[in-house]
Amino acid sequence: MRTLDPFLIDQDVTAAVDSVLRDILGRRQKEAEAVDSLFAADIADRVARFTLRGGRRLRPQFVWWGMRACGGDAAVADVTLQVAGALELVQTCALIQDDVMDGSPLRRGRPSVHVDIDAQYGTQGRERPCGTFGRAAAVLAGDLALAWADDSFAEAMTGTPSAGPATALWRAMRTEMVAGQYLDLHAQATADHSPAQAVRAAMLKTATYSVERPLMLGATLAGGSATAVGALGEVGREAGVAFQLHDDLQGAFGDADATGKSAGEDLRGGKSTYLLAVARERCEARGDRVGIRVLDRVLGARSAVAEEEVAEEEVAEEEVAEEEVQRVLELLVTSGARDRVVEQVEQLCSRSEDALERADLDPAATARIGRLLREACGRSGGNGAQRVPGSGPVRAGTEGARIGGVR
Repeated sequence: MRTLDPFLIDQDVTAAVDSVLRDILGRRQKEAEAVDSLFAADIADRVARFTLRGGRRLRPQFVWWGMRACGGDAAVADVTLQVAGALELVQTCALIQDDVMDGSPLRRGRPSVHVDIDAQYGTQGRERPCGTFGRAAAVLAGDLALAWADDSFAEAMTGTPSAGPATALWRAMRTEMVAGQYLDLHAQATADHSPAQAVRAAMLKTATYSVERPLMLGATLAGGSATAVGALGEVGREAGVAFQLHDDLQGAFGDADATGKSAGEDLRGGKSTYLLAVARERCEARGDRVGIRVLDRVLGARSAVAEEEVAEEEVAEEEVAEEEVQRVLELLVTSGARDRVVEQVEQLCSRSEDALERADLDPAATARIGRLLREACGRSGGNGAQRVPGSGPVRAGTEGARIGGVR
C-alpha cells in the first residue's frame, strides 16, 4: 500500500477517490480488452465511463470521514480510498440495474446504459424474452461493476489488520442492497403499498449501503472501537432513511436539471414509494375514493375502490399520462403527504445529528460528516432547511410521527 498524507486528502476527498477509480478502472479495462475487444468496448468501457462521469461520491466520502472520525491516519489512508472506490462500483451496479428494472430512460442527465446500448444497435423495439438487447446487456454491465467492486475490495483487504470485520460489513451490505431492491420490486408486483413495507425496502435498498455501512466501514478500517462503530452505524441508519425519503420527494417534484432524471419519472413508471404510500394511507383514512383511484391509476393496481368503480373509470396499465402525473402531484400536496414526508426527513436528520454529537469522535471529522448528512438529506441550504424543488421552502407540518417503527 502507498503512504498518503490524509491531511491533504481531507481537502478534496472526491478528487482523491476519482484518482483511485481511474487507476482501478484502467486496470480492469485492460483485463477486459485481453478477454475480448467487443466486450471491452461495449460493456467494460461503458461501466468505466458511467462510474467516472457523474455522482456526488457521497458513499466514498462517508467511508473516508468515518475513518477520520475514529483517528485513522496515513497507515490506513490508501486502503480506505481503495474501499471507497470499490463502493462507488457497487453504486454503479445498483444504478445500472435499477434503471433496467424501472425502465428509466435517463441517468445523470444522459441516456441510461440500456437505452444507450439499444440506440447503438437500433434494438429499442425488438423485445427478447428478457427485454430488449440493451436491457439484457445492461444487466451484464451491472454484474461486471459488482465483480470489479468485489475484486477491488478483496485487493484492498490484503494484509489489512481489520480485514475480518470489514469483510463482514461488506458482505452484509451487498446482501442488504439486493434484498431491498427485491422488496421494492415485490411491492410493485403485489400492490403492497403499506408505509412500513416501503420504509423497510428503503432501509435495505438505500439507507444501509449509502450511509450506515460506509461510515461503519471507515470506522472499522481505522480500528475504531465497537462503541464508535456502532455509534456511526446509528448515525448512518437515521440519515440513510432520510436520504431515501428525500430522494422520493426529488423523484416526484424534482427538477430534471438537478436530478439528472425526468421530472415525475417515478410516477410515470408506477414506482411504489413511501411518499405514495403515505398519500394512500391518508386517502383511505378520510374516505377519499377519488384520490385512491388516482393513485391506483399511477401504480397500475386495482384496489377495492377501483374494482367497484371500474366501469366508471378504468385503471390504466400503460405508462401514466402527463395529466395523471399532475393529478398525483396535486394529491400529494393536498393530502398532506408531501409535508408529512418532509417533516419526517427533518426528524430523521435531526436524530442523526444528535447521535453524531453524542458519539464524541474527532471534532473536525464530525463536522464534515454533519455537512455530508445535511447534503444527503437535502438540508444543505444556508439556513439548513429542506427544500422541495419547484415549491419554495417547505415548512414541516405539526404531526410527530415515527416512520415504520424506525427510531
